[in-house]
Amino acid sequence: MLNFRYPLALCQASTIKMKASLALALLPLIIASPAPVHKRPKPAPGLGDLAKRAGLKYFGTAIDNVVLDNDDYTDIAFNESEFNQVTPSNGQKWVHIEPKKGVFNYTLGDEIVDPSKDEGQMRRCHNFVWHNQLPDWLTTGNWTKTTLLQVLENHIKHEADYYWGDCYAWDVVNEAFEDNGTYRSDIWLNTIGPSYIEHAFRFARKHTSPGTKLYYNDYGIERVNAKSVAVQAMIKDFQARGVPIDGVGLQSHFTAGRAPLYSDIRAAQQLYTSIGLETALTELDVRIDLPDNANKTAAQARVYADSVRACVDEEGCVGVTVWDFWDPVSWVPESFPGQGNACLWDENFVRKPAYYAVADVLKRGAANGTRWER
Repeated sequence: MLNFRYPLALCQASTIKMKASLALALLPLIIASPAPVHKRPKPAPGLGDLAKRAGLKYFGTAIDNVVLDNDDYTDIAFNESEFNQVTPSNGQKWVHIEPKKGVFNYTLGDEIVDPSKDEGQMRRCHNFVWHNQLPDWLTTGNWTKTTLLQVLENHIKHEADYYWGDCYAWDVVNEAFEDNGTYRSDIWLNTIGPSYIEHAFRFARKHTSPGTKLYYNDYGIERVNAKSVAVQAMIKDFQARGVPIDGVGLQSHFTAGRAPLYSDIRAAQQLYTSIGLETALTELDVRIDLPDNANKTAAQARVYADSVRACVDEEGCVGVTVWDFWDPVSWVPESFPGQGNACLWDENFVRKPAYYAVADVLKRGAANGTRWER
């Protein structure tokens, strides 16, 4: 889910990211009640409103369960004007949804999905198939290709049915490629072979509600490189054989001073939009080398602005999701010691220069005219 620039960090990316979420595994799976949605005044227009005026479907945020008891946080997270789309950052992953074989628990997902429905927000649902955050019964099982495919379809079937009609899009498969363009070695590849990706998309189309967009989602594909080209080749093969796929999510975890340029992100998206798919920036954040200062904050704002502009200017890009919006709950500090302050709001819930830079990009996009009816 990350975009790192260095080989060591890249090979550790997914494992590191998982650490920030493991605290959830220690929480009770059943929580007394979802966090309330408070009806405080909601100033407009927020980023969600501005995104729609600029021709995007949404500007959204990921939301994690560990902060749902903070009213200041939820007043922003479930504000449809500010974020008209939300993504459960962890609550819909396999380890929480099916902690025991054939036993499904939707509590953590519901704590985010239900309030967002009350507020009229869209949802990107995340995810069906990943190599991380899998329960022990799955990773230690003695599977054959046939039995693991049965487990895979059963999981997708139950989760898709439970969230029937709730998701604009599903991240069907997450992070299946290494940076050199080869398939990632994991339980799915090693037991089923590369066809697990195709099977997952076919199962998803079979079991999700009509009109749901099916996405492949990955980090490190925000430039034209071996990985992003390999993803394109897979999609072309799918299209030739009738395997359903609708979009590609460019995760967009960036570092100020080392991020892809606007032109890089445009070119990477065009690998997919040129063959008929939609794209989205699905997990945008921009971390800073600490301690922070005015120059670093300004550089961060430029990266945020260029990234959002690359979506606004790409006709096939439907929206942007930030990987949470509040610094204290960002996954970055734990995963990258010495880096942080990656979000649009600081620890005091004050909007940063990056927020206003993004808003300005969206306002300019609106002034140029809506690209098309979304």
